[in-house]
Amino acid sequence: MSSVPSEILLPNKWDAEHAAGLSEPERLLYRSNLLGSDLRITNFGGGNTSAKVWQKDPLGGDEVEVLWVKGSGGDVGSMKLDGFSTLYMDKLRALKGLYRGEEFEDEMVAYLPHCTFNLNPRAASIDTPLHAYINKPHVDHMHPDAVIAIAASKDSRAITQEIYGDDIGWLPWKRPGYQLGLMLEQYFNDNPNSKGVVLESHGLFTWGDSAEECYNTTVEIINKAIAWFDGKTAGAEIFGGVRHKSLDAGRRREIASTLMPRIRSFIDAGERKIGHFNDSEAVLEFVNSHKLEELAALGTSCPDHFLRTKIRPIIIDFDPAKPDLDAVIEGLSEAFASYREDYKGYYERCKHDNSPAMRDPNPVIYLIPGVGMLSFAKDKATARIAGEFYVNAINVMRGADTVSTYMGLDEQEAFDIEYWLLEEAKLQRMPKPKSLAGRVAVVTGGAGGIGKATCGRLLQEGACIVACDIDETALSEAVSDLQSVFGKDQVRGLPVNVTSEDSVIKLMHDSCAEFGGIDILVSNAGISSAAPIDETSLEVWQRNMDILSTGYFLVAREAFKIMKLQKRPASMVFVASKNGLVASPGASAYCTAKASEIQLARCLALEGAPFGIRVNVVNPDAVLRGSKIWSGEWREQRAKAYDMAPDQLEEHYRQRSMLKLNVLPEDIAEAIYFLASDNAAKSTGNVVNVDAGHAPSFTR
Repeated sequence: MSSVPSEILLPNKWDAEHAAGLSEPERLLYRSNLLGSDLRITNFGGGNTSAKVWQKDPLGGDEVEVLWVKGSGGDVGSMKLDGFSTLYMDKLRALKGLYRGEEFEDEMVAYLPHCTFNLNPRAASIDTPLHAYINKPHVDHMHPDAVIAIAASKDSRAITQEIYGDDIGWLPWKRPGYQLGLMLEQYFNDNPNSKGVVLESHGLFTWGDSAEECYNTTVEIINKAIAWFDGKTAGAEIFGGVRHKSLDAGRRREIASTLMPRIRSFIDAGERKIGHFNDSEAVLEFVNSHKLEELAALGTSCPDHFLRTKIRPIIIDFDPAKPDLDAVIEGLSEAFASYREDYKGYYERCKHDNSPAMRDPNPVIYLIPGVGMLSFAKDKATARIAGEFYVNAINVMRGADTVSTYMGLDEQEAFDIEYWLLEEAKLQRMPKPKSLAGRVAVVTGGAGGIGKATCGRLLQEGACIVACDIDETALSEAVSDLQSVFGKDQVRGLPVNVTSEDSVIKLMHDSCAEFGGIDILVSNAGISSAAPIDETSLEVWQRNMDILSTGYFLVAREAFKIMKLQKRPASMVFVASKNGLVASPGASAYCTAKASEIQLARCLALEGAPFGIRVNVVNPDAVLRGSKIWSGEWREQRAKAYDMAPDQLEEHYRQRSMLKLNVLPEDIAEAIYFLASDNAAKSTGNVVNVDAGHAPSFTR
């Protein structure tokens, strides 16, 4: 491997000094997290690790052998100690006496809870027997692209022998389960000096006597495959050569943002979808190649891949040399109908008498020559991860097709895993989606008190958020805070100047490129000013109108266009003010601009109704805490108007209210959530006051 560029090989990250201070379970976690930190080793949620540890039995106090193994649904890269299942090894071995043969292997899963050590609530995965019956204390099962490229090749067995000799064995395809665990046990017993085994169309098993040895072996074996493929593919024609040329990055993103809302209009089959765009070099090499159609039609090989991506992607008919987007859009309906019919045929050909009902027949992966790849799923993380899995599949196809013939998983085998009753049971146990799951919300003024509180409230209900603000420093801080709580997938921060048409248009395009469309608009960008009319300059008047009237118009207009394209119910909420209903002396510019917001919302409610676009207004009053507006001269001006000190204002407004309560940003956010959600599905053109009671503001 000395001639192989070091940057393409996996680095050995094992820190022996650090590991020496850990317990055996902690070393297992350390090893797992290291392996899971690199997508070339295994994809998100893919693979598993284990260690057989001697521990004191909580019942009798004797030392017993316990299998620590990644539990069901976990991810080795991000898991903690509570992500491992723990099981008595003697009970796992005793299960062999209950096994009635391959036809009944699924029933063995129900016995695993009876083997639980120390009442561990983490459910054991279907792969538990694969680790239990290999007679080594430490076992890794990974899905490295380079090794799956071997496993998915027509000459898989011969290539394994050529690269590894007798160090690594080979087993034919077998669906994960109890029988495969027995096959691995038999292989190890017959080959006790081997370091691991390649599973056809699946992945890699490696083992060792210590955590460090196991980790080193895993990295070494994968690097041998990487080096071998590097030598074989250097200078070779990849994927049959280049057919298309990539468009420039800006144009690729523009096309993605144009297509994604339209795609959403076809695929929201009872469940809204979030999109992800990927135009990495690996993706572009594949979508621009001569073999795109041929290889994509074969489907993926590794079970983990197609469970996330469906058995095959859809290819969007687009020629980057003659980029006719109108023609592409025109053909989407027929393309999706054809894909769904094809998927239905796959289901009908392969289903069994007890198969679950057919699931969503729409594609997950969308390949666009010259542009890249789109992926759509129920949430952003799932969409992103599906795309990452397909990149893994591309890497596998690249290697296998260059050195041999790529072999996708047999259609019936693929179906039997996709519609596996055990997999269906896992899906049925998934928690019910949150009320805003699959929806994208754009919140202007997102760095301020009300804006940030609104972002947090919508995120709590599962929405993806685009927080936008003209203050980029405050926006960055707000986004960082939100991401620390809700994760990076769900939150984006995009700067915007709502008075600039170009800035607003870019915001909407970028929002679509990030998440696939827009379902909720919260127009909240704010400014305030106070002065007697004879002291109100034209500049102050115009600034209020630009931000509070024109800004609301521009943002609403551009969001409206996208919402119409999606052909799904959508919602706009304008954050206006009590001053939009009740005049205040010394604030004519502000009051007039706020009144225009309310009237604009009413007009849009009329225009939006035929398209299922609801438009409502929330009127706050005196929301001082966390407000950028109230931290400046507006506070001084209002205090002067009431002939009091600025720090007396909060109590003044509380006493002025009918309910004698202060209004907080979270109160406004709650009203916004209600109006944006399906709880208010039959409300449009309404004005909701959140002011703790102010009789002059009553709307009727």
